[in-house]
Amino acid sequence: MPDIKILTETELRDLVPLDADAVDCVERGFTTLAGGKVVMPPIMTLPVPDHNGEVCVKTAYVPGIGSFAMKMSPGFFDNPKLGLPSTTGLMVVFSSKTGMLETLLLDNGYLTDVRTAAAGAVAARHLARADAARVCIIGAGVQAKMQLKAMTLVREIKSAVIWARDVAKAEAAAASLREELGFDITAGTDAAQAVSSADIVVTTTPAAKPVIKAEWLRPGQLVIAMGSDQEHKCELDPACLAKADVYVPDSQAQCAVKGELRSAIKAGLMPNDRSFTELGDVTSGKAAGRQADSDLIIADLTGTGVQDTAIATLAGNRADAAGAGSTFTS
Repeated sequence: MPDIKILTETELRDLVPLDADAVDCVERGFTTLAGGKVVMPPIMTLPVPDHNGEVCVKTAYVPGIGSFAMKMSPGFFDNPKLGLPSTTGLMVVFSSKTGMLETLLLDNGYLTDVRTAAAGAVAARHLARADAARVCIIGAGVQAKMQLKAMTLVREIKSAVIWARDVAKAEAAAASLREELGFDITAGTDAAQAVSSADIVVTTTPAAKPVIKAEWLRPGQLVIAMGSDQEHKCELDPACLAKADVYVPDSQAQCAVKGELRSAIKAGLMPNDRSFTELGDVTSGKAAGRQADSDLIIADLTGTGVQDTAIATLAGNRADAAGAGSTFTS
């Protein structure tokens, strides 16, 4: 067996920060996906209901890339009560030519956090108004913080509000981000007001019931729904999708099963046979995204295997260039 490179979370945090390169890397993944040659199987999910947990397995073979990643991502949402992070995981990288194991990325979910935040930035880059300056983040966890940072990479954000059911967590997140990013960031106590006052709204929760109502939304906004990636999750009132002028899924097939689209179809508010423009169609220039400043747009991002292969490839390339990682020889 060939040598196997092992990269730790500490090394990967140094190698792959959330930056413009990460956003561009994920955007290229979406564009390649729109080309129709990517092999991306449905997500495999193992529910662990006794402990409010789940484990997702995502992967994709991308022609032209010499390897592919298989990502295992546990989400155990009672973990914060135990002093543990709610998400963790690792990526295993195989040769596209031989199938031989090449690299273990022991990232504890860090690369997933980066590629998820980068996907939000890709959506904002192509779908938000050019003058979008105020952000509302729903949620106060790691992804909530990273999404706000990601927004600053593609838009000149001047203020933000963070709303979460746990007000103390929202206040703590707002304080740390305010110090780091240097602009006005507050904790909201009224979800409706927080949402309606924003140009970009990002939802980052594992909610099983809607946290945003359709009547809160207004023309010109971009809503990026990140949290619904399983059949039981739902962050947006299904009426939100019916109200939107433009709906953009990362993968329509996936969103129809696990995303906000699933809930809207189930509620009878969206036809199950309608074809939508996917995010990769927009990034590749095949289709328009925002056509008017008044468009209310919803981006439904369930997280795709192509994102994982893309970010794993970036990590591997940077590790090779830096001579990082340790080698396991069988």
